[in-house]
Amino acid sequence: MKIVAPHRASQSYRQSLRGSAERVFALLCPVREAQWAVGWEPNLVISASGVVEEDCVFTTPAGAGEAIWYVTRHEPHRWFVEMLKITPGVTACRLQIQLHPQDSGCAAEVTYTHTSLGPGGEAFVAAFTGEHYAGFMRAWERELNHFLVTGQRHA
Repeated sequence: MKIVAPHRASQSYRQSLRGSAERVFALLCPVREAQWAVGWEPNLVISASGVVEEDCVFTTPAGAGEAIWYVTRHEPHRWFVEMLKITPGVTACRLQIQLHPQDSGCAAEVTYTHTSLGPGGEAFVAAFTGEHYAGFMRAWERELNHFLVTGQRHA
């Protein structure tokens, strides 16, 4: 048995979204995300309801392989969702999203925590800086707000 200290990076970002918490929460789904997120194309979604739910599993392209996502918590009454994303040989990731209702829409607190699973993960974790993450989150925020306002995916 080999036991090593984790090489991990965690980043949080607060998005300002132009939709109610109920409306936004429904879009935090592997199926519905394809309506608004540029480049989002899951390969497989395993779901009893056809959309996100606790224990939903889905896969997405990841480099030369696939990432496996597992929804560990889905709490619509609290506007909270948590998923694990495993990219074999690269990283294990926990994604948490908590929505907060506001007068003009809602805020989304989005936290990704990546733990390296090998050499590819070491490089990924090292590059997962606050600046990199903020750019990723601003693009996501822009795409989601565009959809919330226009009903169409951002070009």
